[in-house]
Amino acid sequence: MTEPTSPIRIADFRKIWFARFCAVFATTGMVVIIGYQLYDVARSDYGMSIAEASFQLGLLGLAQFVPLAVLTPLAGVAADRFDRRWVGTIAVAIDIVIALTLALATRYDAVTLPLIYLLAALHGSARVFVGPSVAAIVPNIVPPAMLPRAIAMSSIAWQIASVGGPAAAGLLFAQGRDWPYWVAAGLLVLSGAALMSIGRLPLHPAARDAHPFRQVVEGFRYVWNERFLLGCVTLDLFAVLLGGATALLPVFARDILTWSDGTPIGSQGLGIMRASPAIGAALVAAWLSFRPIAREVGAKMLWAVAGFGAATIAFGLSRNFALSLGFLVLLGAADMVSVYIRSSLVQLYTPDAVRGRVSAISGLAISASNELGEMQSGVAAALLGATGAVVFGGLGAIGVTIIWAAAFPELRRAKTFAPQFRTMHDSPKEQTT
Repeated sequence: MTEPTSPIRIADFRKIWFARFCAVFATTGMVVIIGYQLYDVARSDYGMSIAEASFQLGLLGLAQFVPLAVLTPLAGVAADRFDRRWVGTIAVAIDIVIALTLALATRYDAVTLPLIYLLAALHGSARVFVGPSVAAIVPNIVPPAMLPRAIAMSSIAWQIASVGGPAAAGLLFAQGRDWPYWVAAGLLVLSGAALMSIGRLPLHPAARDAHPFRQVVEGFRYVWNERFLLGCVTLDLFAVLLGGATALLPVFARDILTWSDGTPIGSQGLGIMRASPAIGAALVAAWLSFRPIAREVGAKMLWAVAGFGAATIAFGLSRNFALSLGFLVLLGAADMVSVYIRSSLVQLYTPDAVRGRVSAISGLAISASNELGEMQSGVAAALLGATGAVVFGGLGAIGVTIIWAAAFPELRRAKTFAPQFRTMHDSPKEQTT
């Protein structure tokens, strides 16, 4: 039998690519509209000021993060103990219920702040199980030598969907306020069906026999003892925690940026802005799928995070809509380089028996940076204004990069993606090549 020369030639990889595309297209679109509805409802129905409504966006991020923080250890154990296809599919089914609830509530004008917060928390609960289960499937179906290319191709699915999802949701919302949620529900059904069509995956008897609490502790201990993995995970956590500008995009869309005739860009402009970082990321991911990074991977990851911070600052200072879109594209491109390198390193430096738990911890860091970043942005906007909050966050991302480059020299010294991992009971060793 001829060995595949590309991940896309592997049938199961095509299925998970499609599943991820549909799920991300649906959920990114939903999240954009949820944020816009929350901000609009807070301003219109509750009579809040810009600062007060901005703070509500921060609370929305917190509502999604709390279940992520609580359930992440369980999600990692589930991904290592049970069939990862079923774990992911059940989580997708929860998102289907959320989409249908929002569709009906929007159609009958029953959207309230408590309802949005409740569904946001439920979405956070579902997402915490999707991440580690789906991420851990890819190394099971793709040979290790192809994994960096597979991650780049998976990122293309993510980024193309992140471009199309928010833009389509914004356009659909303008036509019918409940339309984005009906479309999202249909796409999530397709995603769950694609996941379940993947062939059976290997299960590790030791993972199923071990006590769940012990597995949770072992997963955190493994990451803590591996300074290289710890540095990768926490770099993203703190850089994006400070540098996330996307939480405040509804403020820029409704009250700061305007079309050429001086009218606010509104929900349509918001969809375009949310899609812009994904455009930059998708272009970089496409390039990396054909010309993967092979050398000086650690240094390039650090420079990419610093570039992310610089683009964030430029966006916060811009008052020209077209220029702002350009800075968001650059922001997404820099972030994609960082995500590509970090994801490849984390997957290749982790043995499969603990990969679900490590993926869950990595996912928690990403989610913490996103959701707590939204909370930080909302609080900072209430104190400094939206522009001040975004500029402060970009400066913080650059500062974190400088500190991590000094505190974790293993990151700077990483030359290639060559995997070197230990077993759960080996003593830790420096992970550089």
